[in-house]
Amino acid sequence: MNKPLILIVEDDRAIRKLISTTLKTQNYQYHTAETGEGAILEAVSKKPDIMILDLGLPDMDGVSIIKKVRTWSNMPIIVVSARSEDRDKIDALDAGADDYLTKPFSVDEFLARLRVSLRRVRYDNERLQSDASSFINGNLKIDYAAGCVWLDKEEIHLTPIEYKLICLLAKNIGKVLTHNFIINEIWGNYANDIPALRVFMATLRKKIEKVPSRQPKYIQTHIGVGYRMLRVGDANSLSDFNS
Repeated sequence: MNKPLILIVEDDRAIRKLISTTLKTQNYQYHTAETGEGAILEAVSKKPDIMILDLGLPDMDGVSIIKKVRTWSNMPIIVVSARSEDRDKIDALDAGADDYLTKPFSVDEFLARLRVSLRRVRYDNERLQSDASSFINGNLKIDYAAGCVWLDKEEIHLTPIEYKLICLLAKNIGKVLTHNFIINEIWGNYANDIPALRVFMATLRKKIEKVPSRQPKYIQTHIGVGYRMLRVGDANSLSDFNS
């Protein structure tokens, strides 16, 4: 992808200038909007690759913007907000945001999360161009047709729930999936058992991670929020929400 186009939706002039200057130094193209109405107009007319979104806009809450955009676009949305409560993060991610960065933030972390989202854009585009029946990420391979998973060229035996979990994470690689989203996708919206999800995720990680708790290579935990499948190489470039 050459010179990705980023839409910055931020009403705080200082933050907007910081983000736009950062993007300019990295040779990204960008447009800006200061209101929710302006954000939707820019998103429709300019078709950006990624949206950087503040939640506290003067005319519309950011979660409402996410929901509106998700009715017609799957472009990655990175929330950059001063709201730091888990409930705010979960609401935004459940509405369709891909990532959540709390103000104040470091420029390095912002750029790292942006690179992860851009890799997801490239991955999605490549997947659309080919009818892929398998998923490969580092030494991890999923053969969807056969229903098998390999690690380091050796087949690993997963339970049906573990297999569903790894496929769900793989198909949303680079995106934070909340506990509620995962539970609804795996067990249906009648279930609400986060402790059970944690148990299944722990057993899955033991099978695919060398040091699951300290050095996650494939599955990253976002404490109080959910999980993300990392594309190999991203593990050292991201901070946990609550780290």
